[in-house]
Amino acid sequence: MRLLFCGTPEFAVPTLKHLLARPEFPVLGVISQPDRPRGRGHQLSVSPVKDVARAAHLPVHQPEKIRAPEVQELLEKLAPDVIVIIAYGQIIPARLLAIPKHGWINLHASLLPKYRGAAPIHWAIANGETRTGLTTMHIDAGMDTGEIL
Repeated sequence: MRLLFCGTPEFAVPTLKHLLARPEFPVLGVISQPDRPRGRGHQLSVSPVKDVARAAHLPVHQPEKIRAPEVQELLEKLAPDVIVIIAYGQIIPARLLAIPKHGWINLHASLLPKYRGAAPIHWAIANGETRTGLTTMHIDAGMDTGEIL
């Protein structure tokens, strides 16, 4: 099963590394957020996912906006069977959801439906949760509303 990986922060790295170690899941490339200035010195910094992808000699795509027409062209050209997405940082437009044969599979950092959207770990801590977890799901056009796997 050929896949494309879409993610940005350190939270996504363990899954990417696991997939890279599985030859039955060839990773065609990575989509990650563009390099951004970070820290006190505002040094241009690459995402943790990009670091892992480069070390694995994978192509890395960093569109400013995932809804850009060139992203759709890229996905159609690569024709992945599935796209694994973890904490990418942008909402995926509906027109891109049907491109991979088996859809987009998301690992979300909360026990859905609680803490949909951005920063679920931060909200769980801020709200004093004593129990949390992860949800694996297909994504759809809503905000973390797809079928839970």
